Amino acid sequence: MAGTAGTPGTPRVLRTMNDRAALDLLLSQGPLSRTRIGKLTGLSKPTASQLLARLEAAGLVLATGTTEGRPGPNAQLYAVNPHAAHAAGLDVNPERIRAAVADITGRTVGEYELRTPGRHSSVPVVRLVTDALDGAVKAAGLARADLHRVTIGTPGAFDPNTGRLRYASHLPGWHSPTLLDELAAALPMPVEYENDVNLAAIAEQRLGAAHGHENFVLLWNEGGLGAALVIGGRLHRGWTGGAGEVGFLPVPGAPLVRQVTRANSGGYQELAGSQVVPRLARELGITPVPSGPYAEVAAALIAQAARVNDGPHRRLLEIYATGLATGLASLVSVLDPELVVLSGALFTAGGEALRELVQAELDELAAVRPRLVVGEVAEHPVLRGALESALAATRDEVFDTSR
Repeated sequence: MAGTAGTPGTPRVLRTMNDRAALDLLLSQGPLSRTRIGKLTGLSKPTASQLLARLEAAGLVLATGTTEGRPGPNAQLYAVNPHAAHAAGLDVNPERIRAAVADITGRTVGEYELRTPGRHSSVPVVRLVTDALDGAVKAAGLARADLHRVTIGTPGAFDPNTGRLRYASHLPGWHSPTLLDELAAALPMPVEYENDVNLAAIAEQRLGAAHGHENFVLLWNEGGLGAALVIGGRLHRGWTGGAGEVGFLPVPGAPLVRQVTRANSGGYQELAGSQVVPRLARELGITPVPSGPYAEVAAALIAQAARVNDGPHRRLLEIYATGLATGLASLVSVLDPELVVLSGALFTAGGEALRELVQAELDELAAVRPRLVVGEVAEHPVLRGALESALAATRDEVFDTSR
C-alpha cells in the first residue's frame, strides 16, 4: 500500500529533502546553475530543473544571471531570494541595546543602537526593546510585521522554570515576572531569548573558529567573565539556564565571595575580570591609566601591553594570563573540551600574545590540555549569534516546502 503524504520515503518527503538540500547549497556556495546543483545533490537534470522551478514558484529562489565568460553555452544561475524572509537579533546590556535585521541569506540590511537611559529610568523595558527593534527595521526599509522571528540576547538567562531573568542583577528592569508576557504582547512575531555568551558561541560555531567542532567551550571576557558550553554540537544551558556562569566560580588566589548573586561577582571575576586590569597596570607603573568603563579601559591596556609586550607590559599580560588560566583549568578539567575559544573585547585586544600565555599557563595547571584559539567573529559576536539563531529557525520554517 502506498504511504500517506509525509511518510518517510514518499515522493513528497523526498522532494522536501531535496528542496532543502538545494537551498542550503545555494546559501553556502552562492549562485549555482541547474547542472551544478544536480551534480552536488546527485539529482538528474530533469529533477533538478523541476526542483528549481518549484522553488522559484514558491518565491524561495531567483534567477540571477548567467555563467558568462566560461567555455560553452551560458547557463542560468540561481540564488536564494533574499526577500523570502527577514529575522532580527538584539544584544542587550546595561548601557545600550544593539539591534540588527538580516535577510534570509544572512546579509545584515539594517542596524540601530539605542543608549539606555540608566538604572533609575522609568522607561519600560518593552518600550526600549521595541524602539531599538523599530530603529533597525526602519534602517532596513521594512515594517515590524515583515520580521519572521527575533532573538534577544541578554546577560544571565531566563529561567525556563519561572520565566524570570537570573544571574544578571546589573540589568535594570529585566527582572519583572511579567516581562516575557509583555514582550510577547508587544511583538507580533515569535521571540526567543538566549544568554549573550551562548550567542557568541553560536556565532563562532556557525561562522568562526569553532566551525566544525561539536565539543568546545567559549570563554567570554568583556564586562564580565562567562562561558558557553557546547557538548555534542548543542548548547548546554543547565536546569535554570545558569550553565557557564563561571564568573561566580570560587578559585585559588581570590577571596571567597559569599552571596554571589547579590554581589553579582565571584572568585573568578575578582581574579580575572576586566576590573582587575587597571589595578594591575597601576601596580606595575604603567601610565597613564585612562578613565572610563572598566571593560573599555581594560581592553585598551591589554591592547597596549600586547603591542609593547616587554617590561611591565609583558608582566601585566603574564599576571593576567595566570588569573585567566586558573579558572579555566577548573572548567576544562570537568568538561574535557576539544577546543576553547577566547572571545570578547579583552581577548580580541590581547590577541595571540595573550592567548599564548594563557595556553602555556593552562598546560601547567590542568591535566586536560585543549587547544586555545582567539575568536574569529570579532565584530559584535553576540548580535551576530542572535541573528544566526533567529535565521536558523526562520529557514527551518520558510524552507519547509512540504506545507
